[in-house]
Amino acid sequence: MDGESVDHYEPLLLSTRGYVRKTPNEHLFLSCAKWSVKFAIWFVFIAWVALIFLYPSQFFNSAFDSWSRSTSSATVFGITGVKFMVFSGPVVVIAFLSIAYLIIAREDDDDQELHLKKIKAASKHPSFRLWTFPVLVDGPFGVVSATEFIGIILFLLFVIWSLYSYTLEVLSDMSQYEYPFIHKSSLFLELLGRRFGSTGLYCLAFLFLPVARGSVLLRIIDIHFEHATRYHVWLGNLTMLLFTIHGLFFVIAWTIEGNLLQEILEWQVSDAANLPGVIALLAGLSMWLTSLYPVRKQKFELFFYTHQLYVVFLVFFVLHVGDAVFSAVAGGILLFILDRFLRFCQSRRIVDLRYNALSFIFLQVRELSWLQWHPFSVSSSPQDGQYHLSILIKGLGEWTTKLKENLLNTSSETKITASVEGPYGNDSPYHLMYENLILVAGGIGISPFLAILSDILHRVREGKPCLPRNILLVWVVKKSNELPLLYTVDMESICPFFSDKLNLKIDIYVTRESEPPLEVGNVHNKTMDSSAPSPMSDARSSMSVLVGAGNNIFSGLYLILSTFGFVLIIGLLDIFYIKPFGISSRWYTGLLFLICMPASVFIFGGPVVGIWHLWGRNETCREECEDDRHNEAAAQKGQSSHTNPPSSTNTYYGSRPDFEEIFGYSSEKWGCVNVGVIVCGPPSLQSSVAKEIRSLNVRRQRHHPIFHFNSHSFDL
Repeated sequence: MDGESVDHYEPLLLSTRGYVRKTPNEHLFLSCAKWSVKFAIWFVFIAWVALIFLYPSQFFNSAFDSWSRSTSSATVFGITGVKFMVFSGPVVVIAFLSIAYLIIAREDDDDQELHLKKIKAASKHPSFRLWTFPVLVDGPFGVVSATEFIGIILFLLFVIWSLYSYTLEVLSDMSQYEYPFIHKSSLFLELLGRRFGSTGLYCLAFLFLPVARGSVLLRIIDIHFEHATRYHVWLGNLTMLLFTIHGLFFVIAWTIEGNLLQEILEWQVSDAANLPGVIALLAGLSMWLTSLYPVRKQKFELFFYTHQLYVVFLVFFVLHVGDAVFSAVAGGILLFILDRFLRFCQSRRIVDLRYNALSFIFLQVRELSWLQWHPFSVSSSPQDGQYHLSILIKGLGEWTTKLKENLLNTSSETKITASVEGPYGNDSPYHLMYENLILVAGGIGISPFLAILSDILHRVREGKPCLPRNILLVWVVKKSNELPLLYTVDMESICPFFSDKLNLKIDIYVTRESEPPLEVGNVHNKTMDSSAPSPMSDARSSMSVLVGAGNNIFSGLYLILSTFGFVLIIGLLDIFYIKPFGISSRWYTGLLFLICMPASVFIFGGPVVGIWHLWGRNETCREECEDDRHNEAAAQKGQSSHTNPPSSTNTYYGSRPDFEEIFGYSSEKWGCVNVGVIVCGPPSLQSSVAKEIRSLNVRRQRHHPIFHFNSHSFDL
């Protein structure tokens, strides 16, 4: 495409995914529909954010309460239905529109080759991107991009604005009371604590959205799940801080009044129930304290099991606040329940593995634990075969160490039962969007980069769309016994003479050895034996594509029917049970509201999942006979001997990479281009790379490249 304008290319109407050829008019119609849906998504989102931002103000709050009371009297669902429609409804509507957008976008998917050519043309004029420009590189948030930094600032400003508005309201209310000082002090603390709790509700409304692994919302904004978990951590810390202050103010107020124990044990009928609130707060504090980084890093099992208390937290939280308040934050929780049930029903015999080279899976080994699912990056490429997927596991924690011991000690007659959830990952593999790539790995962080190298080599060999032409891999390891991991990709076998088309350079830094071991080959062989094929049962028996890259139409039906089923069950419950029997206890109606959420997903969404399962099985059976050769190729690959690294590999012992020198050399060599930098490793490594990228981009000269920071590290 060099020397030609992208405008000279007609739309290639036959996609690489095998879609039917479309006429230009059909292509134009689908494009208009796609952008119309995207506009609707943005309109609903902006209106929803504006509503949340204005709600804490006294004027808007009073006006909204007056409107909601007048509206609720004329509806079946009452004030609960009004708050669900206004505060939770927009999230569900955005999810509906997102499904429609993904379906249209899939039908209107331009040929990937044309898309990459457009990116190649744009790369001749490098530009900054807010989401790949690191602003903060140290501190409690880790590496934060400009987009994330703007989001953090706006969210914190909203929290401050909300607390400020509520404080003014409390002071205004206090001026109307003529109580003794001690009673006035306790009343002030109770009112202020209530306002902190109200602000925490806004955080809770977003808290569950990032941890819905197959969420359509993450797909529509193209955010990796491993990135989204960071937002869950940030929101979780802020939510629990506000709820802790909320509870602390009430405890102090009750202590001043001298009836602390009586208030804690109180379970009021019409107002908030205190005892469930205390239990919910204790469950939240348990999750919060065990999720702090030092505990999570050293005692992952403690963090994992304690985090299952979110069920206890939700149940007692809804008992504490009632259905009306809970309905305002129920949208995100409903989407999380939908995702959780779908993952629970994911088991299938044989599946079509659809993923990209930056995907990851969750692995469960029943002999170790029936509950624990651990994330691992995929180290293979989808080009390796339809039924081939590999991961690299290093014995770092208690679970992985036990797995290694079991694999080494298991006899040939014994099987290890492995279940796999996923694969997850972005629909668009961003490693293909740069002509110039710098991959920085620390230790086992080499896994996704092996998949990237394999994917690129396959594409180069087969002539598929692929932009990368200059690749620098920087790998930092502690000891040389980790070096054989690089040999798991037989580059010459995948793409003979790849060096004629791809400029690949690998720099390895062994930090804790001053010189190569005397018997390098023996060390390598010993290391590789520990990861040799093991007697594990067929992982495909528990793997599914219901999540992640599943069928958009079935996913949409599942979401829509479950949501409308939830509304239907709530309506029938209100008409035939709550109103006829005069049920008014907030805690009880709240519990009914919460029970209706998983019930609707099971009753209305369950049949869709069952039909989806049968449809997927039939589709796979039709293709199975055509893909037997992939199984044979994968078996041969597992039995092949280890190869040597490419000749452009340099190994440095007793030293660490000098990123200032590495990036400076790349700046002079590659010139004015976009350079994609992907980092997979510990936080210290990410921070070092991000700091150098930020420095180079800030003081960049016109003839130097712009570096785009991308992190692929998964940290739960």
